[in-house]
Amino acid sequence: MTMPYKTLIFIPTYNEVENVRVIYEQIKKLNLDADILFCDDHSPDGTGGVIDEICVQDQQVFAIHRQGKLGIGTAHVRGIDWAYAQGYQQLITMDCDFSHSPFYIKKFIELAEAGDVIIGSRYIQEDSLKEWNFYRKFLTHLGHFLTKVLLKMPYDATGAFRLYRLDKIPQGIFHLPHSKGYSFFFESLYILMLNGLTIKEFSIHLPARTYGHSKMTLKGAYQSLLHLLQMYCTTLFRRHEFIYMGLTSEQTVKS
Repeated sequence: MTMPYKTLIFIPTYNEVENVRVIYEQIKKLNLDADILFCDDHSPDGTGGVIDEICVQDQQVFAIHRQGKLGIGTAHVRGIDWAYAQGYQQLITMDCDFSHSPFYIKKFIELAEAGDVIIGSRYIQEDSLKEWNFYRKFLTHLGHFLTKVLLKMPYDATGAFRLYRLDKIPQGIFHLPHSKGYSFFFESLYILMLNGLTIKEFSIHLPARTYGHSKMTLKGAYQSLLHLLQMYCTTLFRRHEFIYMGLTSEQTVKS
């Protein structure tokens, strides 16, 4: 499949040794003219070694190795910065545990002209989470409810399955979020929304977790809730902190 834009698929990993080669092979079966970047946080299960083996076999696959588990948010910023530095025009981000099916990658590419950010939404289709257990479903729906009520975002703001049109988004916007963890996803999307970037969604179905276990702990959920409340207060009293000052004259900021 010939791509109209130079495209990178970014996948952060931590203890994904059973998944990483399988997801690589499924993406390659799509026959896309796209590169793949893995960012591994020094997984103790050997994930990084498998990634290096894939890189040797395939010149379209690249790796970032970090010194430890530094947070999913910082992993995404690292991958986004790498994509800008290498001149990619669009970036697709996804998880490695198959909760994000490679099947939807082509749909992201088809919709790339529709907005600056394209989100695979879990909430457009009512039964998209029916196979999930109660714990995961509760946390996910709670996060969605709170980001809608407090931040006025109608989108699936807590998910990582996205396409960014890097040729339309200033790189500095991705350095405004403060979160190093899962809060990065709703914080970055909120900042993108406030700065006038166009956000579109399409429906995805998420199966029950087939590989591995959820990495979201109760502590992580609590920290995300605190961060959301801090963002709400900032919106009320210091909204300017979310505005990127490097916007061009062609870009507008939502009031």
